[in-house]
Amino acid sequence: MRLLAALLLWATPALAATCEDVRYEGNSYTLCTVLPAQEELRLFLYDDDGAPYGQFSAIDRNLRADGARLGFAMNAGMYHDDRAPVGHYVEDGKEVMRVIPNAGPGNFGLLPNGVLCLRDGRADVFETLRFVETAPDCAYATQSGPMLVIDGALHPRFLVDSTSRYVRNGVGTTPDGQRAVFAISNNAVTFHEFGSLFRDHLDLPNALFLDGNISRLYAPDLDRSDFGFSLGPIIGTVTPAD
Repeated sequence: MRLLAALLLWATPALAATCEDVRYEGNSYTLCTVLPAQEELRLFLYDDDGAPYGQFSAIDRNLRADGARLGFAMNAGMYHDDRAPVGHYVEDGKEVMRVIPNAGPGNFGLLPNGVLCLRDGRADVFETLRFVETAPDCAYATQSGPMLVIDGALHPRFLVDSTSRYVRNGVGTTPDGQRAVFAISNNAVTFHEFGSLFRDHLDLPNALFLDGNISRLYAPDLDRSDFGFSLGPIIGTVTPAD
């Protein structure tokens, strides 16, 4: 599958995710828009030796050895201390972790949670039980939670007057799967504020929280490469090296 993706990468015009800084309702965000039918969007976790990549720079170095580069990237789901994913994770068609459908502690278990599925030139955010029911054939998938927006409605547990504020990142998709918008807040925000960004400002009917506090972004066009302790799953676009 990677060989096919590489052939398509060279056979089609190279596009890059478009990233921009915006302000909405008094908060600052960076938004990166990806068109999955025209860009190669992938998940990254382990290198060829089975070690977690951990950093954006490690992925970029690996890609450059093959004549490609990392176009944009952000952390893509919650993980354990050993960087293994907490929930469902599929990379290059291989399942690393099964779907977790039940409630549990922490944000991940705040149902409904969801799955980002990459397949057939499209990207879709599914609520987890719907994902299990429809069983889409995902080339790449990552489960996280909670859902931010479910069929146009904010998660029912989000409070307007919440005092829980963190830097947060997430992703929302259009109904046809042809546009995915990744967002990271540049200041601490509540879940309600973050979900409202996707529902009201971006008009995306389904959006998924990826993580908070550890949230990081790689956007070279904005001269941004957030650094910190090692990450688990990472999502990003792959483009030809300059």
